[in-house]
Amino acid sequence: MQARLFHLDRDTFREMVRIAIPMVVSQGTFALMIFTDRYFLSQVSSTHMAAGLGGGVGAFFSFCFFTGLFSYSNALTAQYFGARELHKCSKVVTQGLIMSLASLLPLALITVFVLELFNLLDHDPQLVELERVYYLILMAGVILPLAKTCFSSYFAGIGRTRVVMICDIGGLLLNVPLAYVMIFGHLGLPAMGITGAAISTNLATLFSLGLFACFYLHREHRARFRVMRSFRFDAGITRRYLRLGLPSAVELFLNVAAFNLFLLMFQSYGVAAGASAAIVFNWDILSFVPMIGLNIAVISMIGRFVGAGDMEQTNQVIRAGFALGLCYSATLAIIYVLFRFPLVEMFAPPGGDFAEIRALAGFMMIGLSCYTMADATCLVAGGVLRGAGDTRWLMFASTALHWAMLVIQYFIILVWQLSAEISWIIFTLLVFAIAIVYVSRLQGGNWRTEEKLAAVMSE
Repeated sequence: MQARLFHLDRDTFREMVRIAIPMVVSQGTFALMIFTDRYFLSQVSSTHMAAGLGGGVGAFFSFCFFTGLFSYSNALTAQYFGARELHKCSKVVTQGLIMSLASLLPLALITVFVLELFNLLDHDPQLVELERVYYLILMAGVILPLAKTCFSSYFAGIGRTRVVMICDIGGLLLNVPLAYVMIFGHLGLPAMGITGAAISTNLATLFSLGLFACFYLHREHRARFRVMRSFRFDAGITRRYLRLGLPSAVELFLNVAAFNLFLLMFQSYGVAAGASAAIVFNWDILSFVPMIGLNIAVISMIGRFVGAGDMEQTNQVIRAGFALGLCYSATLAIIYVLFRFPLVEMFAPPGGDFAEIRALAGFMMIGLSCYTMADATCLVAGGVLRGAGDTRWLMFASTALHWAMLVIQYFIILVWQLSAEISWIIFTLLVFAIAIVYVSRLQGGNWRTEEKLAAVMSE
């Protein structure tokens, strides 16, 4: 029985690797894009780097509700693909694009609100001005990442993750040199600093979206998935999209809101703390975001077996997911703790005193190395539950834990005014708490009953 518990089916493991590796690379390109932008900005000044973090986080917070909704097309498409209803797969894309256009008006209102929020925060005036510029430019092109989410989630759902990888690598190959040219001023362009970073991000996203459209409209793909007949509103698919996707959207929005508020409170410790957080979360992105690729692969495979009614295979997917996620995160944890100071010093600006930032960021890197494996556990377990349609439980459990963390951090930072080091220790412990709750739900088995799965598949 014990040997059976840890047995890995080779075919399932190979399929997991086939789907996951391109998605890990794809998500890695996104992480690398953010990483290089912030690295370039750190060479302008620590204030520019901190503003890139604040403005970028503000932008993602503004549209993350819709990203959470549209990314559920991965599971939705995978379920139709597993049920061999291929003509419905392309209809999922159309419903997502329709809802993307409908989201522009509420996003405009959110933009106005967040701009005012920047003014209310107790940040350095120069930092606020740079955050606002970066944020506004990213929000001007917000339709691009939303439409891109619809396409990338669709291709992940049908198992064609190489398409996602190719399109995202294309965006990266344009973004990095373009950001360098526009931030520092080369090839006849003026040095635009943080403005250039935001513009280059939008242009790279547009290029990537164009590549997705080319693959989607390719002749063979059009014929197999009846793409040309899919460009119409479908009430049944939209209802199912909203019923299963809205809890994911609410979960992502509230979690990002809690995290952003924590980050903004943490920056009230001063510029050194803000810069330290930017450095540590840059390295966090390089570990966490590629693991989202594994999360996407788990969602796709679980969704496919749910659609096919083959729940026996889900056990093999779970084992393969944990094997990949924990091995990857454990390797990074060792690197982060052993080489924490060299990794921090990569972001030292050409001039100025870096000693305070080096000390705090080095301490925070130890916390990062501790919670990296907990992140992997959350992403694999959450991917299984999301692919099986257990999105309502995820919404309640995850948001409750994240907002409990925010309340605790409010007292630590603003009421009791404890040190940044204590705040970071508590943050690390709370990540472990989330992982424990997710694994408990996975072991409980309520998410895989016949009644539950029948309700998930109904339109």
